Amino acid sequence: MTLVEFFGCTFLAFGPPLAMFIFTVAHDPVRIIVLIAAAFFWLLSLILSSLWWYIFLPVTKELVLGVIFSVMFQEVFRYLIYKILRKTEDGLKKITDDTTQLIDNKHLSAYVSGLGFGIMSGSFAMVNVIADAVGPGTMGLKSGTEMFFITSAATCLCFILLHTFWGVIFFNALDNKCRIQLAYVILSHLLVSCITLFNRYQVYAATLVPIYSMLLVTIVIAFKIAGGTLASLKAWILFNQ
Repeated sequence: MTLVEFFGCTFLAFGPPLAMFIFTVAHDPVRIIVLIAAAFFWLLSLILSSLWWYIFLPVTKELVLGVIFSVMFQEVFRYLIYKILRKTEDGLKKITDDTTQLIDNKHLSAYVSGLGFGIMSGSFAMVNVIADAVGPGTMGLKSGTEMFFITSAATCLCFILLHTFWGVIFFNALDNKCRIQLAYVILSHLLVSCITLFNRYQVYAATLVPIYSMLLVTIVIAFKIAGGTLASLKAWILFNQ
């Protein structure tokens, strides 16, 4: 039963991102490079967050402060990967003709880097959880609810997708100097991250409902930014039937 829970939670958290990687990134070596670079930058933000927590832990033990600073570090490094990608566009064009699609479509590079951010974020969020799910007994950690693992997997999936679409909105905001979109990414990231603190009280519905609602809103915004319309969505659905 523990193996069933392990594989179930793993596929719930990483199944959709894996499919996104296979169908939209894996066939292009330049996209893979961008994804890995973005993942590395997320790791750097994690290192800074860890250092901050280690230094200020004796001063304050408020977890919410750690969450806020972690979000700020992540957004700073999202900005840095944006600057690097925009400055290296000409160089990437010289590598191969196939990179022109990645460079000409700025939303595509934003999507790939956002996916890299999300996958690395989700990996660190879930690696210890799914390791504990293997057993020997997992009816809840420390007498907690048995919904802990599946809730953690669902939350992990949500954040991977959020990072992906936050990347699209964030890059577009910087390209077009749209402060509203930039503020939306930062504030929504802060909001959903702080909402997850309710998990300590095991009121998982109070966490999952608002963060998935925020995910739907973020998807709609990113879809419109990328040029999507209701007509194009209907045409795509009819084409794939």
